[in-house]
Amino acid sequence: MTAPPPYGGYQPDHRGYVPGYPVGYPAGFPPPARTNSMAVAAVVCSLVFAPLGIVFGHISLSQFSRSGEEGRGLAVLGLIIGYIVTAVTILVVVVSVVFAVVLVRTAENLPQSDRGTAAAGPTLPAFVAPKNLGANCQYPAIPEPAARPATPPRTGKVPTQPAIVSAAIATDHGNIGLDLANGKAPCTVNNFASLAHQGFFDGTRCHRLATGTLALLQCGDPSGTGTGGPGYRFPNEYPTNQYRLSDPAVEIPVVYPRGTVAMANAGPGTNGSQFFLVYGDSMLPPTYTVFGTVDKSGLAILDEIAADGVADGSDDGKPATPLTITSVSVD
Repeated sequence: MTAPPPYGGYQPDHRGYVPGYPVGYPAGFPPPARTNSMAVAAVVCSLVFAPLGIVFGHISLSQFSRSGEEGRGLAVLGLIIGYIVTAVTILVVVVSVVFAVVLVRTAENLPQSDRGTAAAGPTLPAFVAPKNLGANCQYPAIPEPAARPATPPRTGKVPTQPAIVSAAIATDHGNIGLDLANGKAPCTVNNFASLAHQGFFDGTRCHRLATGTLALLQCGDPSGTGTGGPGYRFPNEYPTNQYRLSDPAVEIPVVYPRGTVAMANAGPGTNGSQFFLVYGDSMLPPTYTVFGTVDKSGLAILDEIAADGVADGSDDGKPATPLTITSVSVD
């Protein structure tokens, strides 16, 4: 019969723990490995700041072989998310830069009239025909001599129909087509047609170009000084006749839209032969008679002249590129 081991020999642990493992762990299972902190940081940072997540992901992968920690999947996930977010960010930045460059170059290539010339403000008033519209057109003589001999147009009643009369300004840059608003400004259209038939505008240069807050080309002075006229004057029509004489609103600028043809003057009732062509929305008091519009081809010519600017480099003066009117015809 075999004797039991001497005192002090191996005795089974009746609590079920195998010697060699600290008390508290199940028999046969080692303590769980820790999760690598850099792998966790890689996932978090990839969502917040992707490049940092990529850095932490690579650091984490380099530590696994030495530390025996867990979390390789987290590190790989952090790297994938980091690279995707970084790539998307770079793509968005590149597309944004290209888009901005395209916008800038497009703006540089636009005609002057299309570069932010849309004026914000009250518009021209709706037209309501006065009771005496075209009933008594008068063109009284003035002391100043005419810049070129001209006979005043017929006075008295003039027709208001047709409401639109076609006209064309032939220039050394091409034809500028006009639709004259005979139904709104019959006395003014009557004057323009009379001067055109007399050849008053033939061989004259448009003497003023404005490219700042005003966008217009002014013509109709044979002297080219901006002070010449036909030797007579006549009253304003639309839009001035939409206001009472004492109405303070007549002093408040309104938008004269791109394509407007209007009379130049030195004050109400001083209209003569000078007129201006608006190539970009401009703010002016409603004291300049609107008597027509410019067609699309005419606006293209105005844009070309405006693009070359003013001769002295300012925003108002003699155009750098002269435009000479060879003739004006009115149907």
